[in-house]
Amino acid sequence: MNKRGHVLNAVLLSIGLGYLLEPTGDETTFATIIAIGAPVTLGALFPDVDTAFGRHRKTLHNLPILAGFLAFPYFFGNLEYVWIGILTHYVLDVAGSRRGIALFYPVLSKEYNLPFGVPVSSDRSDLVTVLVTAGELAVAAIVIYRVPQWGLEMARQSLGI
Repeated sequence: MNKRGHVLNAVLLSIGLGYLLEPTGDETTFATIIAIGAPVTLGALFPDVDTAFGRHRKTLHNLPILAGFLAFPYFFGNLEYVWIGILTHYVLDVAGSRRGIALFYPVLSKEYNLPFGVPVSSDRSDLVTVLVTAGELAVAAIVIYRVPQWGLEMARQSLGI
């Protein structure tokens, strides 16, 4: 996907997560959206920094990078939600794009994708972005409301709400 698609995905995902975690629709919901939205959007844009150096869809589009950002908060106490943006970037590139990404780079350079992606320049790329985001929110809802150890209360505590 292109930059616009990743920003659209991050914004829609942040709004959806805000309402999943704080469904009241009041200022608490909007504070949650902002608390999630800024780091998720930064994370959603980060992998494409590899267009300026390295090999695009390889250098910063792989599982070791995601693991590093997932572990970062445990060691440094910040950047807690950036990994969500990076993960959603990967999902959008794998599920929404024909090209895919090199998940196991630098060990393997093979790019992985799903068979229903569209070219980045397609007129349908925004539609695909919205559909992929809806799927991501469905998975998030299952994790938040159905997986006991991750429950809604834990998510709220981590956000400080």
